[in-house]
Amino acid sequence: MRAPGNGVRRPSSAWSRALLVAVVLLIGLVPEIGRAQSGPPPTPVPLPGGGTSPSPFPQVLRTPEASSAPPELDAAAAVLADLDSGQILYDLNGGERRPIASLTKIMTAAVVLQRSSPTDVVTVSDVAASPRIAGISGLGLAAGERIRVDELVYALMLQSANDAAEALAEHVAGSVDAFVSLMNRRAEALGLRRTRFASPNGLDDTGYSTARDLARLTRAAYRSRGFSSIVATRLHTITAPDSAPRTVQNRNVLLWLYPGAVGVKTGYTSEAGFCVVATAERDGERRIVVILGEPGEPFSDAAALLNYGFDAFERRPLVRAGEQMPAVDVDGRTVSVVAGASLTGLVPAAERVQRVNVPDERIPYPPPRGQAIGVVQVTAGGRSFGEVPLVVAGVPPPPPPEEGSWWSRAVGSVLEAGTGVLEALFG
Repeated sequence: MRAPGNGVRRPSSAWSRALLVAVVLLIGLVPEIGRAQSGPPPTPVPLPGGGTSPSPFPQVLRTPEASSAPPELDAAAAVLADLDSGQILYDLNGGERRPIASLTKIMTAAVVLQRSSPTDVVTVSDVAASPRIAGISGLGLAAGERIRVDELVYALMLQSANDAAEALAEHVAGSVDAFVSLMNRRAEALGLRRTRFASPNGLDDTGYSTARDLARLTRAAYRSRGFSSIVATRLHTITAPDSAPRTVQNRNVLLWLYPGAVGVKTGYTSEAGFCVVATAERDGERRIVVILGEPGEPFSDAAALLNYGFDAFERRPLVRAGEQMPAVDVDGRTVSVVAGASLTGLVPAAERVQRVNVPDERIPYPPPRGQAIGVVQVTAGGRSFGEVPLVVAGVPPPPPPEEGSWWSRAVGSVLEAGTGVLEALFG
C-alpha cells in the first residue's frame, strides 16, 4: 500500500513504512463534514519484490464550514498565497526550514522543462533503473529503455516516480550531482534564501525548504511550458517505443475532491511528514497552499486553507494612478500630489483600506511637476499592501508683491535711475 507522495529511503524498510502510511490514510476515510465529489479510484502501487497493491486514497475532506477566520491546522508549517501576485494571505511558520520529501520534484520539473525539449528522448541508465532508486514509488523503468522527456515528467509529477527523476537528471546534466547543482543555482536565482536541494527526488531528507520558498518556487514553475497542464492531469497513459503503455495516476486527491483544484504535488517521508502543494481556481482567482509536516493526510488542511483564501478575501483597487491625494507640505508650502501608479490587492472582506502620504523631507521647494516626492502607503487590518509613488501634480505660484513694499520701491528707484541714464546718453 502507498500514501500520496514519494517512497521511502531504504528498500529494506519500504514495506513496513508503506503499511504505516496506509493505516494513517485509512483514518481519513470516515464520513466527515466537507464538500465531497467522486473520489479518486484506487491506483496500483508497485510492492518491493514484485506485485502491486491499491493505494488507499481519502474519499472525503475534513473541512470546516466557510468562515472569515483562518482555520486551525495540524500542519507544522503552512502558507496561503495568491498564485498570480504572490501576496501572502496566511502564514504558519512559513520561514521554517523543513525536509520537503517529493515536493523537491517541483524544482526537478522546472529545471527539466527549462533545459530540455518535451520531445527529447531519454535513454535510461542502469543506475536510474535500479530498484534502489525507484523504491515503491517508481515507473518501473528498464536499463536501456528509451522514453520521451514529457512522458517522464508526467511520471515524475503524477506518480512521484523516483526512477524518472534520476533518468531526467542524468539526461539534462550528465549526472545527478551536476543536476542538483543546477537546482540550487535556480533556487538562488529565484531568491529562495532558505532552500537547499540534495537530490532530484527528495528521498535524501537532507535537502530542505520553507513553505514560503515553495510557494515562490511553484509560482515560477507555472511559467514553465507545459507545467500547468501536467500537474492538473488526473490520469495519463505513458507510451514508449521499448515498453508497453503504462498508466499513472495523480496522487493529489484534491484534483478529485476539491472543486477547482488544478495542481500540484504531494510528498511523504518519515522525516518530512505528509506534505502537499495545492493550487485551485475560482471565478478567475487562483490560490496556492503549501502544507508541510502534517501528521496525517494533508489534503483536508489544504482544502480548508483554500476555502479561507477564496471566501475571506476580495480583490479591490487600493489606489488608482493619477488619483488625487491629500496635499503635502514641502518646506512649509503646500504642494498638490497624485498617486504615481495603481495598486490592487486581496483584502479581508470586512477591513477598511487606509492610505497615508509619506513625503520625503529632503525634497527642496519648489519640486518640478511630475517628480516623485514620497510614497503612498496602503494598509488594511494592520497588514501592509504595498506603496506607490507620490507625484507632484502642481506647485502654486509665488504670491504677488504687496503694494508699497520696500523691494517694490527699490525696483522702482532702479528703473527711474536707469531711465535717467538713458536720457543723458541719448538726449
